[in-house]
Amino acid sequence: MVFVVPRAQLVIAVSVASLVFLALLGGLAARAGGANAVTGAVRVTFWGALALAVTAGIGKMIGVAV
Repeated sequence: MVFVVPRAQLVIAVSVASLVFLALLGGLAARAGGANAVTGAVRVTFWGALALAVTAGIGKMIGVAV
């Protein structure tokens, strides 16, 4: 399945898709390890969102943006 988004919204679309799949994989990994899937999904999504934000902030500071 391919989604087509306008170029102006591409960064947002990729970020949202990344966070959704991080949540799914975090939940799956937690279940595989015998932990609570929701806790695992929240943990992985939080740290993934933080990493996205830090990366975007550093890119903006040094003038490199997508």
